[in-house]
Amino acid sequence: MVADSSEINSDAPVVVDQVALARLYGEPLFALPQDLYIPPDALEVFLEAFEGPLDLLLYLIRKQNFNILDIPMVSVTRQYLAYVDEIRSRNLELAAEYLLMAAMLIEIKSRMLLPTRTAQGAQEAEDPRAELVRRLLEYEKFKLAAQQLGELPQYGRDFLKAQVTIEQSLQPRFPEVCIADLQSAWQDVLNRARLVQRHHIPREELSVRETMSHVLKRLQGRRFVTFEEIFDPAKGVPVLVVTFVALLELAKEALIEVTQGEAYAPIYLRLAYTPS
Repeated sequence: MVADSSEINSDAPVVVDQVALARLYGEPLFALPQDLYIPPDALEVFLEAFEGPLDLLLYLIRKQNFNILDIPMVSVTRQYLAYVDEIRSRNLELAAEYLLMAAMLIEIKSRMLLPTRTAQGAQEAEDPRAELVRRLLEYEKFKLAAQQLGELPQYGRDFLKAQVTIEQSLQPRFPEVCIADLQSAWQDVLNRARLVQRHHIPREELSVRETMSHVLKRLQGRRFVTFEEIFDPAKGVPVLVVTFVALLELAKEALIEVTQGEAYAPIYLRLAYTPS
């Protein structure tokens, strides 16, 4: 629409208590321009947005508190057609599906205006609005369900999943063997040695260094040897003690490594790795 300049000049004062009516590019504007032009579409406002014909029809019924089981077709059809005429002037593609519902409403309205004839003894004719009511009730049920689902917390909208990055080395790290583990393994070896009965006790000279060499020979060419496999309970407690002392000396001199796969797992022995 084009604003009438005579109406603008008569209604708006040139200066209103020295207060600018507006600001244009930072400069105060004390009077409306004489050539003010307002496009026809500038003041067009859509108050409601509908997702389809059923949504519009349900809106018209619920807004006016009509009984959905007894729809006043004359009033509802008139309001529906007014809305369809409005969107036809704006979007013909969108209006196509609304026109199909408009044709259905007009058909139902026409059938209701015609007198119903039923044969004697026959059942009462079905209400022409029955199918429309069924579709509206079903649509309303799914619409309410969708609203309830939309109110639930959604990942990415209402909350985010916490993520923690843990740097993990590609080289496996085995737990260190503590003194308590060695004591427990040594106690198990002694307990098994006491179960072996011997009848003669020969005196023999036992050498820790010689036993250390013997242990190193047993570990050569083998990846791992269990802690218990090094000991021979049949040779008696003295040999076991010397063997254990030899293992401690080898570990102290970093000639062997004492490892285990996890806590409380069996203890293994292997030759210490020396890079070439």
